[in-house]
Order: sequence, then structure tokens, then C-alpha cells
Amino acid sequence: MNQFLIRVFDVFATTLGLAFLLPLLIIISLILRFSGEGEVFYKQVRIGRGGKPFCIYKFATMVKNSSMIGSGELTEYNDPRVLPVGRFLRKSKLNELPQLFNVFKGDMSLVGPRPQTPRYFNLYSKTSRELISEVRPGVTGIGSLIFRDEEEIFRKSQNATLLDDTVITPFKGELEEWYSLNQSFYLFLKILFLTIFAVVLPRYIKPENYFDGLPEIPSELSMIINSNKFN
Repeated sequence: MNQFLIRVFDVFATTLGLAFLLPLLIIISLILRFSGEGEVFYKQVRIGRGGKPFCIYKFATMVKNSSMIGSGELTEYNDPRVLPVGRFLRKSKLNELPQLFNVFKGDMSLVGPRPQTPRYFNLYSKTSRELISEVRPGVTGIGSLIFRDEEEIFRKSQNATLLDDTVITPFKGELEEWYSLNQSFYLFLKILFLTIFAVVLPRYIKPENYFDGLPEIPSELSMIINSNKFN
């Protein structure tokens, strides 16, 4: 029943959202087409429900072939590969809007485990991979909420790639596993509305305080988050 209600909500909300946001989508597309490198959409293969790959859509925010240069799939703080317009789109989360088409198609849900590239998906534990694969991936999710300031964490780290591979990504897997085990329509709506508030009022919302039983944050990650060493 939860899956049915979530899918009905997804279809209704994305249909309404795409109709309402169409002018904004057109404006952003035109700006991207005539600025930067002229690329409008960014497409990338991610792992979806059942472990099946699908193509995710975003507005282009980085230089072409960015995954082949610099820090690869990892976007660091003030990453030089991010284009000027792209920086605003990423900060405001407007670059994620084309994923509404993924939701409408059924590849994704508005809320669910954040879909990863094969490389990052394989950094999850075997248990996490199995449980996460049972749920349709989301535009937002518990992992996205907890790591809404991920680039700031990378700024405080001496080795962002190592931290991401060995600490952050495995912990994200535990968070997404928690969602998969506790999925309900109520939790779906709770994460969705907290995401909206976190985008609009980022300094006043601490989403982690609204959930019980979340996996404990790794000590080494907690030390970095609370450290002012690199400020």
C-alpha cells in the first residue's frame, strides 16, 4: 500500500510540478544554451531499483567530461570545474529539476535512496546494496538531507576523496538502508517537506533531529564536521 500511495503521489506531484515549472525550466535551458559551454542537460548512468542502470537527468553545471578530470565523480568545495551559472544552480538545487522527468517515467521517486553511479554503489556494504535495490531511488532522501552541506565537509578535510570513499559513502549506505527498512508514506512526506525547508531555510533546519533510530555518525566524520581547523 505504501508503494502504491507513493507512486500515485509521485505521478500527481510531478505532473503538477512540471506544468507549473515549465516557464522556469525553459528560462534555465536558454541561459545554459547561450552561456558556458552551451550544454543544457547532463546525463549519467545510475543504479536504480532492482540494481538496474538508468540515465539520470540534471541541468549541466560543470565543464564537459568533468568526470574525467580533476577529482572525477567527486565535486569538491569551490570545484573549478563548476561553471558560474552552474554554481548558482547547484546552490539552489535547481539543477535537480530535470529529475522530475525521471520520476514521471518511473525510474525514480520524489523521495528514496539517492541513486549512485556504479562506482559509488559498490562502495556500499552488500547488505546496504541489497536493501537499497528494493526501493525506487529518489530525487531527495535521508542521505541527501544529512549531507546537504557535503562540499563544506570536503572543505574541512585534508583528503576529500579518501574521506568520501572510506567514510561518507559507506555511511550514506547505512542511512539509505535505514530508509529502505522504515519506508512509509508518512516518512516519504516528512523527508519531502523537510527537504523543501532545508533548501529555503538551511540555517534553521537540522533534519537529523527529526528522525529516530538513524545510524550513528562515524566518529571521524563527526570530528571533521565539528572542527574549525580548516576555517
